[in-house]
Amino acid sequence: MLFDSTLRKELARGFGATLVVILTIVITMMLIRTLGLAANGAVAPADVVLLMGYTALSHLPTILALSLFIAIVVTLGRMYRDSEMAIWFSSGVGLVRFVVPVLRMAWPVLLVVAVLVLLVWPWGNRSSAELRDRYEQRSDLSRVTPGVFQTSRDGSRVFFVDKASDEAMNARGVFVLSNAASGESLTSARGGQISVIGDDRFLVLERGQRAQVDRASGEHTLASFQRYQILADESNVRRAAARAPRTMPTLDLLLEPNAKNQAELAWRFGLLIGAINLLLLGVGLAAINPRRATNWNLLFALLGFVVYYNLINLSQAWVAGSRLALGPALAMIHGGALVFGLTLIWWRDHGTVWRPFGRATSP
Repeated sequence: MLFDSTLRKELARGFGATLVVILTIVITMMLIRTLGLAANGAVAPADVVLLMGYTALSHLPTILALSLFIAIVVTLGRMYRDSEMAIWFSSGVGLVRFVVPVLRMAWPVLLVVAVLVLLVWPWGNRSSAELRDRYEQRSDLSRVTPGVFQTSRDGSRVFFVDKASDEAMNARGVFVLSNAASGESLTSARGGQISVIGDDRFLVLERGQRAQVDRASGEHTLASFQRYQILADESNVRRAAARAPRTMPTLDLLLEPNAKNQAELAWRFGLLIGAINLLLLGVGLAAINPRRATNWNLLFALLGFVVYYNLINLSQAWVAGSRLALGPALAMIHGGALVFGLTLIWWRDHGTVWRPFGRATSP
């Protein structure tokens, strides 16, 4: 049918253009943020591109849903502005008829969103967490670039390495400045390496000296040593078994129905159902007054998108706090959005359309 094919082509073109613009903006922001993490020592500089790819995959479902929603609102709004909708309405084609071609165009995108949310989202988060964990499992000394002062993660120590040996955990010409409440110490050694004892990591220095100042008494001490151990990190390394719910596969979340896992399921299922509900909301929110060259419909649509996705995050918090179960939370948020979208479409077809800053007219 001419009506279906024409509308689907326009929606597809609008979706492609919107996706390119939003994806470019989001990737630019992710690149700046990831480079900032690398500059602060949170991730390895060599993993910046890989980490940005994992992050982009994690945000892609939301980007696709937003692009599809904006494409529907902009395309139908353009048809209202050019009086094409008036022609279709006068031909007996109601707004409800627009839902079918919209769904036909959007179902491949919704299928991709389902795959990304249910399968790719946990894999991307797990891979990103593994990159961070692998880098944090390295000692403070191993993260130091030769010839550059490096502050430890807790800010209490400053390391300087003159040269790095071929082995990843060894270094030559090590200087360590420690600042504590009791005093300040400066330790220098010809060589150093990391030794793991139990769950703790120790910096083992060889052939050096240590100068210490007591803050209370002001006493200065100087000692030489052949071998000296400094506790580098007393926190346990996070293991793969202690995974966060966002890194767990969807099937594992279903098999372990605790509050946190149910909250993660509420977010994943909510993102998928929300993408479907946004199609109906986009059809209903696209109406504008063709006599006024304004984009209030797009503004209200974006505001509705923000509110809806904040409600999805709020439902996740409710389920995590055991205030609501998974089923009631999904029914309340997304069932309400579905009813609102259907009511809005019916109102556009049969009721009185409210025009911002204008008179109420019949659709």
